[in-house]
Amino acid sequence: MSKEKEKTEVIPTCGIIMPISSIDNCPSEHWADVLGIIKDVCEANGFISDLVSDGHDVSVIQKRIVENVYSSDIVICDVSCKNANVMFELGMRLAFDKPTIIIKDDITGYSFDTGVIEHIEYPRDLRFNKINIFKELLGKKLVATFEKSKDPNYSTFLKNFGSYKIAHLNEISISPEDYIVKAIDELKREVRTIRNVSVHNPNVSSNLKINSNKFFGYKDLTISEWIQNEINDYFKKINPSAPYDIETVVSDILKSIEENPLAPPFLSSTITEKLIRDRVLLF
Repeated sequence: MSKEKEKTEVIPTCGIIMPISSIDNCPSEHWADVLGIIKDVCEANGFISDLVSDGHDVSVIQKRIVENVYSSDIVICDVSCKNANVMFELGMRLAFDKPTIIIKDDITGYSFDTGVIEHIEYPRDLRFNKINIFKELLGKKLVATFEKSKDPNYSTFLKNFGSYKIAHLNEISISPEDYIVKAIDELKREVRTIRNVSVHNPNVSSNLKINSNKFFGYKDLTISEWIQNEINDYFKKINPSAPYDIETVVSDILKSIEENPLAPPFLSSTITEKLIRDRVLLF
């Protein structure tokens, strides 16, 4: 290979969408192991991989997630346990009609809307022999899907239901930016609905004060302020001068937030964990 070709060669990127915090009796350590398995497969097949929530720049996490969901050359999405944030991000990726591989563990069932797409299964107990088989299948699927996506007529999902293409076909044309704005508007409406139900639900405390982020037009505490209060309360209960494990602290605070009925209903586990981690490192 010539030096000029080496300079122009671009390594394809693989975005990863998956749960990262405890859900359905699977702790965060379990998801860290699954992430490691996926990254091993990507690296072995010549892809640069990372969670769509991760980035090397300092930016708004929601914006980074949407950008990575859209711009990754291919995405591997783990729908195990049917995490709400994962399914939302998968929906965005499928709407962009870009190459996507769906995986799940052998305990999780299929969802109606995405059941038409092939799923690659792995054992939830991460048994060594079966994981090796899974890694081989995923590697082959990763390379084959990426190569197939180079065909201009390739479609992961939308073309199975009609002539839909984002910002390319004349039949129905919508830019990624317009789609994202529309999706955020719909998310705002859902948040307002959840907020109204919570306020009028007799099982929810009448002293509910923290309802939402200022981003949605409300005047209570921002998410950042609310999370900072949780962190302050946590360190009041322990000796802050004593050595502590950052992963344990983040996991404990995240669990406390998820179990708190006063938590803003739209807080994403992915986003919340990143905010907690950033602030604990500065504590």
